[in-house]
Amino acid sequence: MGWGRVTMSSELQAAILGTGSYVPARRLTNQDFEKTLETTDEWITTRTGIRARRIAAPDEATSDLCARAASAAIEDAGIAPADLDLILVSTLTPDYMMPSTACVLQKKLGLSGRAIPAFDLNAACSGYVYGLATAKAYVEAGLAKHVLVVGAEVLSRVLNYQDRSTCILFGDGAGATVVGRHTPGGRSHRIREVNLWADGRDTESLLIPAGGSVHPASHTTVDEKLHCVKVNGKEVFRFAVSKMLGMVKDTIERNGWTAEQIGRIIPHQANYRILESACERLNLPMDLFFTNLAEYGNTSAASVPLALDEAARAGKLPAGKPVILVAFGAGMTWACAVLEW
Repeated sequence: MGWGRVTMSSELQAAILGTGSYVPARRLTNQDFEKTLETTDEWITTRTGIRARRIAAPDEATSDLCARAASAAIEDAGIAPADLDLILVSTLTPDYMMPSTACVLQKKLGLSGRAIPAFDLNAACSGYVYGLATAKAYVEAGLAKHVLVVGAEVLSRVLNYQDRSTCILFGDGAGATVVGRHTPGGRSHRIREVNLWADGRDTESLLIPAGGSVHPASHTTVDEKLHCVKVNGKEVFRFAVSKMLGMVKDTIERNGWTAEQIGRIIPHQANYRILESACERLNLPMDLFFTNLAEYGNTSAASVPLALDEAARAGKLPAGKPVILVAFGAGMTWACAVLEW
């Protein structure tokens, strides 16, 4: 492991300066699914650990969720929107095929008159950590002082609510961070390293088949619900356990840490059974992992930054200890980052 690694430079060092998140008001519970599907709260909870998820209002787009989370992160960082030098949005549910959701967000933050770069990233559930690596590289190369990194999804718009294997898993939400220069003794949280990987051999295990150049939108693709998420559950579960196990094990062993020396592990919130399996094999306590899966479900690119913000605001990231972020998703992609909190 180690290909795609973005480590600290000897001079400028990137850090997280502020975090923020937002989830829509509507709460869709397992009991709500009992009214429309052949399922029960017990069945869903036992197999996934999910009890509820949030659903965007009809007039809420991905950029709206981005704007709420971004504003909170900017405020937490103690800067103004005008201080941003770059906007990155990680999402698989953009407002439009074009322009980028990052450009729409730029407008909603009142930055239309500032010609700063803004672009989207799509690494599915690994997207936020991919964005974090990009922000780190920009800051440490001296190309930006403040980078906004947002992971946001409105997955409810790409789900088939008659497909029990997918619709119970996903929810809507957004998480954001401001990345800037590390100041020793300040409130910044240094990004020690970021590791990125991808393997395109298994692209069909988790995908939205239609809407791109392979299957453009048509009456047939709509009728066959090909614009909705399709998941090969067994393959994705096997992949997720393997990659989470490998990333956490490699990070701990390479740094010579014990479980007691780690502040928190914040994983992509996909399935509680994945976490249990990884913990058992790694011989780590479950309370070392911060989870909000039960309340929000799988929010894809929003998952890690949403959990990071909740953990930070709840005081669950011990000062002076490393925080490990791990994610995995369609592509297939996987990513890991280490923060010094």
